[in-house]
Amino acid sequence: MICAIIQARLNSSRLPGKVLFEIEGRPMLSYMLERVTASKRIDQLVVATSIEPSDDPITDFCRQSGISCYRGSLENVLDRYYQAALKAKCDVVVRLTADCPLIDPKVIDTVIDVFQSGQFDFAANTVPPEGSTYPDGMDVEVFSFEALERAWKEAKKPSEQEHVTFYFWKNPQLFSTIRYDLQENLADYRLTVDYPEDFEVISSLLGNLYTKYSNFSMKDIIAFLNTNPGIRIKNSHIASNQGWQPAFERDKCAGSTGAANG
Repeated sequence: MICAIIQARLNSSRLPGKVLFEIEGRPMLSYMLERVTASKRIDQLVVATSIEPSDDPITDFCRQSGISCYRGSLENVLDRYYQAALKAKCDVVVRLTADCPLIDPKVIDTVIDVFQSGQFDFAANTVPPEGSTYPDGMDVEVFSFEALERAWKEAKKPSEQEHVTFYFWKNPQLFSTIRYDLQENLADYRLTVDYPEDFEVISSLLGNLYTKYSNFSMKDIIAFLNTNPGIRIKNSHIASNQGWQPAFERDKCAGSTGAANG
């Protein structure tokens, strides 16, 4: 069974509550769920949120929408994913994040096909980030349950537990991994939501594209931004993956503590 697990929380340090911000009268998360459901490869969809009371609204929304929801650790997202996948009896896990509401179902299916084309433990389209050609916000990561279980047992660094797939692509000697790239480099386009400027861009895209054609593709998004540079430029100054740095700092602290205790 191929399961899409979408991680979502409301206590984001940069833009709290973003996944339920309304666009055109609907929570942002609802658009993403609709688009993920359009995938032809995914058998089951689960939203994985935390046990913190602040995330109760996500659980309520999933219940009202008829979407499965698993609640687990806030900080150890790797454990949250493992437990969610175990409960859902997943054979293959597709990792998605709720701050990517414009995810193209065809992109999801492409990465799943790449994963299934060989004896891979892990396939992705945006990591490792160096040289990646997909826009930030079209992130898809696919891995076997066996690989997830191994990472769950072996990963010890805070960054590896907070960021589910770090242990895969940072240890290529342990796993068979592949990154799928586009021939055209679209990495300069930013389609994720971390800051107010991002939300403005996504709101403009949904307001202009969704009302005309709900199944718009990544190509449609790029074409719109190319003809509306005033919208594209609103978040073009924001660097990708800024949220990784705090976890790397915790790695350093954990290493220092281990050295002192050793």
